Amino acid sequence: MRDKVVKSMQSFSKAMIGPVLFLPVVGMMIALTAIMTNTAFVSEGGLMWTVGKFFNSMLNSIMGNLSILFCVGIANGMAKKKKADASFVALMSYIMFLGANSKWLELSGKIVEGATAGALYGTGQTIQLGFHVTDMGVFLGMIIGVLVALVHNKHCDTEFKGGFAPYGNSKLVYMIMIPVIAVLSIGVTYVWPGVANGISALTGFMSTAGALGVFVYGFLNRFLIPTGLHHLIWSPFLYSAVGGQAVIGGENVVGAKPIFLALLSDPAAGMMPDTSRFLTYGLMKTFGIIGVALAFYVTAKKVKKANLKAQMIPATLTAVIAGITEPLEFTFIFAAPLLWLVYSILDGFFQMVVYLIGVRVCATNGILDFLVLNLSAEPYGRCMCWLALWRSL
Repeated sequence: MRDKVVKSMQSFSKAMIGPVLFLPVVGMMIALTAIMTNTAFVSEGGLMWTVGKFFNSMLNSIMGNLSILFCVGIANGMAKKKKADASFVALMSYIMFLGANSKWLELSGKIVEGATAGALYGTGQTIQLGFHVTDMGVFLGMIIGVLVALVHNKHCDTEFKGGFAPYGNSKLVYMIMIPVIAVLSIGVTYVWPGVANGISALTGFMSTAGALGVFVYGFLNRFLIPTGLHHLIWSPFLYSAVGGQAVIGGENVVGAKPIFLALLSDPAAGMMPDTSRFLTYGLMKTFGIIGVALAFYVTAKKVKKANLKAQMIPATLTAVIAGITEPLEFTFIFAAPLLWLVYSILDGFFQMVVYLIGVRVCATNGILDFLVLNLSAEPYGRCMCWLALWRSL
């Protein structure tokens, strides 16, 4: 039994490698477009800015649809034969889920108002390929991909005689997936929001628990990335009253990030307020991720160092420049879940230390945003921010 479980996990891990290997390439190109569209270096509306915006939108569509890519990739990787058929059935099953889940949300009266994924941030729902569905992150694609592979491996060679002959093989796999997807699409409507509500309940604790709250905030914000539920962690703090409220320049400003941005142009501002503690989750992926990559390289077998370097360098640059960590994180997140737990704990601990020593910076993305936002602070605030950051390093 143990050997069977281990073999299944190894099969799943190998299937994950296919989609993951493409992410560093996509991430590097997104990082390049981030430089091309940064108004600190180029003029908005100019040729370079326009080209950068065009390619940024094109490439971000990949990062925004990782779920379906993992669905097809896992089904293909885990299929023992007829891999093309397995991939096609996986794609159809994924689309069926979107249609079924969207319709069930509507019929059951559980649909949340919002026409875009941005408008639905923090609600547990999202817009996926035009469908209003339960937000399960990449887990949706993983679950469907595995289910398709299991059914495919068992029934892809099943044949019928006579009038039922056209419904054998992969067509039978597809027909079996129809009721499976129907049950899954209805089930997650009730199960997944419960998980999301539990996460939301933690926001009250994190906003009042000081350093411990910062640790929990940092840990969950990293740990929940594969589920897509990390949006329920950071979005309330960044853009709602949960993250703070202040009167700046005679205007009522709500949310940790709007407060920070408003104070940048306020001549009366000194040290940034305590609400900035919710804006430092990007420090780990901007600076800490370098250590992660080095650890992989140092501990790798000598014969594999060259190949690993070719993968780690672009993935690390993607994280540091653009704040997109998935290309590096997805190389180990599912192959070594315990390592992901340790990684998340370290992230939470680092943010807590940053808070305790008085760092008050906005670091939600990569190094470009970090420099532009914090260098634009008024002299006193800027000096204090950089002094605190130097102390943290």
